[in-house]
Amino acid sequence: MQKLVRGIHQFQAEFFTSNRALFEKLAEGQRPETLFITCSDSRVIPELITSAAPGELFIIRNIGNIVPRDGEHYPGGAVAALEYAVEFLEVSTVIVCGHTGCGAMQAVLDPPAVARLPYVRHWLQQTDHLREVIERRYSHLQGEARVTAAVEENVLFQLESLRHYPFVTRRLADGRLRMAGWVFKIATGEVFAYDPAAESFTLLGGPA
Repeated sequence: MQKLVRGIHQFQAEFFTSNRALFEKLAEGQRPETLFITCSDSRVIPELITSAAPGELFIIRNIGNIVPRDGEHYPGGAVAALEYAVEFLEVSTVIVCGHTGCGAMQAVLDPPAVARLPYVRHWLQQTDHLREVIERRYSHLQGEARVTAAVEENVLFQLESLRHYPFVTRRLADGRLRMAGWVFKIATGEVFAYDPAAESFTLLGGPA
C-alpha cells in the first residue's frame, strides 16, 4: 500500500503537474475513440503498450478477455461496458487483445487447475469449445506453443462474440465501427494483429 501511496504523490507532483490542462479538459467529459478489451493480467497495460494518453482508451478487463455471447446468462460489467462504449461513447474501433502466458487459456486447456475456483470455472465455461478446437487443430503443439494457439483462437472467438450484439453489427454494417484482434507477447513487447487475408497473426509495425 505504501508503494502505491508514494506513486500517487509522484503522479501528482510530476505527471499531473505537467499535464494539468489535459486533466482539466478530461474533467469536462470523455470521448475515447477506442474500446480496448483485454485480460485482467497485471502484466498487460493497454496505455503502456499503445502509448495512449488519458482519455484515449475505454477499457474492459476480465479473465481471458471474454465477450459473453449470452449477456443474460453472464450479466454484468463486460456487456454493460460494451454497450456503453459503442452506443453512448460511439467508439470507432474495438480491439480484443489477448496475451502470451495467459492463465485463463492454461485453465481452459487444463480444467482441473481451477477446480477449487468455482466463479472462475463458471466464467471460463464460455470458452469450453476452445479445448476441442485446440485438440483438433493443434494436437502437434505442446507447452507454451499450445497455450499461444489457444490465446489466438480465443481472440478470434471473442471478435465473433461481438457480432452477436445488434448494436455492434449495425455500426459495423454502416462503417461506423471497425474491429481488430491483437496478441501481446510479454517477453518481447511485440504485438501481433490478426490479418484476415493471411488468416494469421502478423507483427504490427513489422515487415509487410
